[in-house]
Amino acid sequence: MKKSQKELQKEHDEAVVKREQYQHQCQRLENRIRYYTEGERKKRNHRLITRGADVESVAPEVHGMSQAAFRILVEQIFSLPEVSDLVRQVTDQQEGR
Repeated sequence: MKKSQKELQKEHDEAVVKREQYQHQCQRLENRIRYYTEGERKKRNHRLITRGADVESVAPEVHGMSQAAFRILVEQIFSLPEVSDLVRQVTDQQEGR
């Protein structure tokens, strides 16, 4: 069964429209993925910045420290048994234990 040129043109046009719809749908899904992944990154960045600001407000001396010196200080502080106990206690309170 042969199709007329008009029918073939109609099928072609419908296929082009369908292809464009799928392309737009794919783009929307990619945008959604990017939105959620960037959103998580932005939340993490905000949390890190605000916590860093909190540390500097409590101990302004750390402002001039290098990254390496600050990391050593933090590791020493959090290795103290009193600090570990306090962190555990606050975490338990927050979780309602």
